[in-house]
Amino acid sequence: MPGSSSTRSTTAIPVERVEVAAFTIPTDAPESDGTFEWQQTTIVVVRLAAGPVTGIGYTYADASAGVVIQRDLAPVVVGRDLFDVESTYAAMVQAVRNVGRPGIAATAISAVDIAVWDAKAQALDLPLISLLGAARVSVPVYGSGGFTSYSIEQMQAQLGGWAQDGLRAVKMKVGRDAATDAARVRAARDAIGKDLELFVDANGAYDRKRALQQAGLFAACDVRWFEEPVSSDDLDGLRLVRDRAPVEIEIAAGEYGYDPPYFRRMLEAGAVDVLQADATRCGGITGFLRAAALCDAAGLPLSAHTAPGVHLHPCCAAPRVRNLEYFHDHVRIERLLFEGTQAPVDGALHPDRSRPGLGLAFKAQDARQFAV
Repeated sequence: MPGSSSTRSTTAIPVERVEVAAFTIPTDAPESDGTFEWQQTTIVVVRLAAGPVTGIGYTYADASAGVVIQRDLAPVVVGRDLFDVESTYAAMVQAVRNVGRPGIAATAISAVDIAVWDAKAQALDLPLISLLGAARVSVPVYGSGGFTSYSIEQMQAQLGGWAQDGLRAVKMKVGRDAATDAARVRAARDAIGKDLELFVDANGAYDRKRALQQAGLFAACDVRWFEEPVSSDDLDGLRLVRDRAPVEIEIAAGEYGYDPPYFRRMLEAGAVDVLQADATRCGGITGFLRAAALCDAAGLPLSAHTAPGVHLHPCCAAPRVRNLEYFHDHVRIERLLFEGTQAPVDGALHPDRSRPGLGLAFKAQDARQFAV
């Protein structure tokens, strides 16, 4: 078997190849949130070969992340011992010093780091949750969509469908038209009933006073989570809304964090009730675990932003993780491109412990039609 106990302690497994490809998948309907519109999503997929295994990693980013991987990261990763995750991570961070770490370079590092962890777990013939150390056997998910481009009927059908599937929380987009947001939220509440948690995400669309006004209106529909009510760069504004919004509404932000100092600043500012982190942006599994450690130190919960195929195992290993975003676009894309994706059972995702690593296999033939 790969990585049998007779060889693990004495034999290094060098990384032999880092391959990357980008794929752009059209949405199944026009989508928008409070500040952006899109009709397609690009995923950059890394396949990292080391001895008998091939690790899979990916990021939702521009195809230019693949250029950074090929030009800057692959040369410092190839030849390194697969098991030396920390030194590989440090080498990648150093390699992009003059490129600029936040943004595209961070997503590139993320994809490669995820592939390294996947390959390491495969080499040890372990599911990643076992390699990391399980804190729980599953992670709750919330359905995420309800785009501002949807009609009321589309939104209600999507959110209501997740309710019928057994999810215990759903999230919708707001902020495109502040005057109609309260009515859309009431329609969402009607669709899911009174027992499910309802979250809203403004994607930074409001100014501070509008956000406070909207929080009061949303509270009337028993909204429990208000994500990015103002720009996530406005830490004072987030703190203001957190302090003055109705007490039952938690403020969440952090999905655009690319490194640990970003999360530290957000936590030190008292800007959020729930910190979000995205392993496909913040440095992969390594970066996500560092965000989790900061939440441990701050005594605050952590929420995983989208990409359920990547986040499932590390979420189960991080004690303060509250939930994982079951984002409509990424669920659809991951089912198209990977074998081994999991569906929620009783409102939670459970890792498949019978499969090593992340438990995913790339469907290269199916992906070819979407290649960039």
